Amino acid sequence: MNHEAHHGWTLNPGALTLSDLRAAWADHFPIALSPEAAEPIAASAALVKTIVDKGDPAYGINTGFGILAKAHIPNDQLEQLQRNLILSHAVGTGELISDAVVRLILLTKIGSLARGYSGVRPVIIDTLIAIYNAGIMPAIPSQGSVGASGDLAPLAHMTLAILGVGPVRYKGEIMEAADALCAAGIEPVTLAAKEGLALINGTQVSTALALHGLFMAERLVEAAMVTGALSVDAARGSDAPFDARIHAVRGQPGQIAAAAIYRELVKGSAIRASHLVGDERVQDPYSLRCQPQVMGAVMDLVANAGRTLLIEANAVTDNPLLFPDDGAIVSGGNFHAEPVAFAADTLALAIAEIGALAERRIALLIDANLSGLPAFLVREPGLNSGFMIAHVTAAALASENKSLAHPASVDSLPTSANQEDHVSMATFAARRLDQMAHNTAVIVGIELLAAGQGIEFHRPLASSEHLEHVHAQLRRRVAPFDADRFFAPDIEAARQMVVTGELSASCKELFTVLHP
Repeated sequence: MNHEAHHGWTLNPGALTLSDLRAAWADHFPIALSPEAAEPIAASAALVKTIVDKGDPAYGINTGFGILAKAHIPNDQLEQLQRNLILSHAVGTGELISDAVVRLILLTKIGSLARGYSGVRPVIIDTLIAIYNAGIMPAIPSQGSVGASGDLAPLAHMTLAILGVGPVRYKGEIMEAADALCAAGIEPVTLAAKEGLALINGTQVSTALALHGLFMAERLVEAAMVTGALSVDAARGSDAPFDARIHAVRGQPGQIAAAAIYRELVKGSAIRASHLVGDERVQDPYSLRCQPQVMGAVMDLVANAGRTLLIEANAVTDNPLLFPDDGAIVSGGNFHAEPVAFAADTLALAIAEIGALAERRIALLIDANLSGLPAFLVREPGLNSGFMIAHVTAAALASENKSLAHPASVDSLPTSANQEDHVSMATFAARRLDQMAHNTAVIVGIELLAAGQGIEFHRPLASSEHLEHVHAQLRRRVAPFDADRFFAPDIEAARQMVVTGELSASCKELFTVLHP
């Protein structure tokens, strides 16, 4: 996708990059379809018309759906068939999917249809682009998909918007789609043969939710590496475990990259230098010492999930597919979201482990016997409880993530009268990443507060240049914890620094390896 900030994007079907997808997730810019897409779109739509005119049964074009595929539908009922499909499949429930994720759903659905294997007319894609550009966000409930055959229910809710049916979000308000389309000067569409099925078959919802989890995980990796380095200084830990030679002889690429980042983060710390001589400790606890090993493995998982999800974001995943070069229409199973489910499950492991390791560092810092700092990181412990219960919150969320990290992909419940007898559960696998990411963001935020407090007990000695920048950012938002006070607002401020990327912003150049 070629794009200039604030001037719109040209979408080249099949060629979206992770950078494009991150940008669409983070903000809303208008898009236009590459002119080269017009010919394949028209060719596949023409093939559908040829099949309809010929009258031979073709699944999804002039038949019923799923187990009802044996029912032949007359030509004069094909428009009603497609509309009925959307209305009957719009059965979602639960909280609405966020605008950021809906943008990714629309973008990937537009890109998939525009590759010219789905048999939709140009007007369908043009209308999807029009609602995207107008900022009309279909109101898509987050629950109701098993991740095969495609994200049927949520994509049906997406499709309702271009029919002018049901609710949408527009200019910050929930309103009827018909009213929003009218206000934006967009005509509702009438679906022709195959079009409803093309719109609701596919993995775009589970993929978009998993991409959201991926981008959150990237921010968590960055933030937790920064707070982990800050904890090393607060606990007067050693930087010897970051020595490049250790990681080179193991050979794990993420670990090698992570160690290099930690070396840069702590480089030049006067706090570290003050303990090179005369410190009786031989080795640090694993939560400090093994950070490159754990976070490097996390980085490798995140990168692998990113590769899978980028392929899926560009994929054609509806059914049946049309191949205009030889006039073939072929039924298959690209709507089965197993690759997405596996990617989401591995992201869940990564997100849980980021939080688990950070929670252990908080526990270390508040323990005077391990850290050498005042108990619970506050002067006059006893009169003040300090970080005692903030750590309990971190522990509660780390434990919650353990349950949420259970793989969703190992579950399957047959649907559609056993026609769909194995499903991926990818949509739940991906949806739960948001809760996990916010849990971990709180844990990492609490570590930021704790480690930031810890290095202040070493003043006038300074930490590294990178970490002092981070500490200054923190202090612009949160005052030092001199005595007990209402603590929840501090934690929320720190959490916001994590989820927005602000925490690691001053160290961004160190993390280019995370953003292919």
